[in-house]
Amino acid sequence: MTTPEITLATPTDRDAVLATLVAAFVKDPILRHLFPDEDTYPRYAAIFFGDLFDKRVHRSSIWTIGGGASVAIWEPPAGQPADAPPDAPGVGHGSPEEARYPADVLARVQGYGEAVHAALPTYPFWYLGVLGTHPDSAGRGWGRAVMRAGLARAAADDLPAILETSYPANVELYRRAGWEVVTSLSEPVPTWIMQQPPR
Repeated sequence: MTTPEITLATPTDRDAVLATLVAAFVKDPILRHLFPDEDTYPRYAAIFFGDLFDKRVHRSSIWTIGGGASVAIWEPPAGQPADAPPDAPGVGHGSPEEARYPADVLARVQGYGEAVHAALPTYPFWYLGVLGTHPDSAGRGWGRAVMRAGLARAAADDLPAILETSYPANVELYRRAGWEVVTSLSEPVPTWIMQQPPR
């Protein structure tokens, strides 16, 4: 069986990408810290991933495979010119999606974001913010494939790549793929920050 083509996401992929990520992260420690209520998890997780998608899709930094069954959302280095015009959705206008969170959820989202960003390196890097595969497509190696597409872009820029994970088992999986732990957080959720040097 041949691997489907890896493509850059466009706005028309939004629904498929969000469906994949909401399903993929249903047991993720970070997402469940942010959205612990079973009834509201699907809605708030979709807002969360939709905000990330809208901010990145015009920067040619979201790779998908299998019609969105696996997704890697990367953040280009700070200061890299955006591919979007200044009035593109999610660019330069704050986050209207965040207004749809209740105050306690918004506080958790902002608190976690601030904790992670404070732990990130100050030098330029490509940031793998989200890597997820729909459970129905797990085990096909598609997650690694879309991750490698972003790593190739980082290598072309001669820059390291950074990610964070809150799954202890993922640390070893990422290590086998060339990543190394550079620091960790204990609060609000145990989280490992990992780096892959440019190749």
